[in-house]
Amino acid sequence: MSASDFRSDLPDFKPRRWLANGHLQTIFGNFLPRAASTLPEATRHLVETTPARGSQIATQVLCECHWQPAKVRSERPTAIIVHGLEGSSRSQYVGGNAQKLWDAGFNIIRMNMRNCGGKNYEMARLSPTLYHSGLSIDVEAVMHHFIASEGLQSIALIGYSMGGNLVLKLAGDLGRNAPPQLQAVVGVSPAMDLGPSADALHQGINRVYEWKFMRDLVRRFRHKAALFPRAYDVRLSYGLGSLRQFDDRITALYAGFRSADDYYQRAAAARVMQDISIPTLIIHAQDDPFIRVLPTTRVKIEHNPHIALIEPAHGGHCAFLAEPDHARNFDGYWAEHLALRFVQAHVAVAAATS
Repeated sequence: MSASDFRSDLPDFKPRRWLANGHLQTIFGNFLPRAASTLPEATRHLVETTPARGSQIATQVLCECHWQPAKVRSERPTAIIVHGLEGSSRSQYVGGNAQKLWDAGFNIIRMNMRNCGGKNYEMARLSPTLYHSGLSIDVEAVMHHFIASEGLQSIALIGYSMGGNLVLKLAGDLGRNAPPQLQAVVGVSPAMDLGPSADALHQGINRVYEWKFMRDLVRRFRHKAALFPRAYDVRLSYGLGSLRQFDDRITALYAGFRSADDYYQRAAAARVMQDISIPTLIIHAQDDPFIRVLPTTRVKIEHNPHIALIEPAHGGHCAFLAEPDHARNFDGYWAEHLALRFVQAHVAVAAATS
């Protein structure tokens, strides 16, 4: 079954009562209380990845893992879940996906991007570099680390927003050279076209979201500059008025890009969407407040049989809150259930044909 032929037994998305607005979906998606987790306690693993150019300091990322019993661990499918901008392995949607996948028999790896996770920026010491939307090499490093250490036979990547861009970019960068263990990819509200999405954050009411991202990014950068004062000039963080300015003045400078535009072009998954050859699902709401998908990117998606794009009219950003139906064991987090069904379908097919 090609990804574009994927059909779920879930009904089409219908927003929860009073939440048909994309902004309301986005906001309530972050704050609605969830059922108590029954996940076992996570084991923490530090995974080494590519350091900064010319640096002798090792770069590590923190992963929080939930493993099925050792005797079946390698043969059980594994999900690597990647958070969005200024999120972490403890983000509520990471936990929601982890619970559903765990209950379905998966191993779970909740990956933090470099510098993220822990408390009070404690993980910032693990890398002399900043994190950004182009570091798909970190996801690849985590994947290969656990294939080697645990003998994993089937892996799915699930990314939200910035994490969605990372997993899609990795799939495109790998193309037909992806390891056989990588069998499915899911991007939820992925920031595939970085430039237009960053600019949309600076428009109208979206500036509320931009303000929150900027506050957190600047705070993180200043902490980083305090840890590595010879590497970073904290003065660059003053007087910033937009995410584009942050990326032009800080991200591009310290990550080796010429400008924000160069960064947005080179780091965007849209650039390599035509090269994806792994079954891939993209879930994007038409009323997402700030994620934009360019017509050229849509053409690449439509012409790639390995990609299924599901694009309901509503859902906001990383939310997709539907009415719960407890009789059907449906908690209302529609995108999480859809991702589970897609991953189950394709890891099962891959296992049966390998």
